[in-house]
Amino acid sequence: MLFPPLALALFLNLLISTSNAITDKHQLSKNVINDFLYLQNKARSALRVPPLVWDTKLAQYADSYARERQQDCLLKHSNGPYGENIFWGSGDGWSPAQAAAAWVAERRWYAHPSNSCNGGQDCGHYTQIVWKATKKIGCAKVTCFEGRGVFMTCNYDPPGNFIGEKPY
Repeated sequence: MLFPPLALALFLNLLISTSNAITDKHQLSKNVINDFLYLQNKARSALRVPPLVWDTKLAQYADSYARERQQDCLLKHSNGPYGENIFWGSGDGWSPAQAAAAWVAERRWYAHPSNSCNGGQDCGHYTQIVWKATKKIGCAKVTCFEGRGVFMTCNYDPPGNFIGEKPY
């Protein structure tokens, strides 16, 4: 049976729309991407380090790993080939901007002259953000099952935080 041209055109349009909806299911809106990027690039700008550029491949990697953590919401790194910052928040009201703010806030613990974290505090999230050689970023956010909170991750390429090297 042959389809009339208009019916065929409508069918193909529906097929393409459905296909795009499936592949775009886990993509982030421009506002969410900007929420992840804004504070991180502001921290880099303060040090005259070039801004990070959003990378779809990194975002897909981050999304895949975030969905793995959706079951348990554990603060566990993927141990993948990229630099990585992870965040967990109790409840479901956490935003990408809040995760980025928590990571950037570690700046107060970082001592550039000694390239160390003061007071036994963590500052590796901050140093990954401002790592001068890092150029690209991709992030993801998931709400964990059974009310376990929100898990977010950002991946960075090339990675940073090499022992004995300063970030900038």
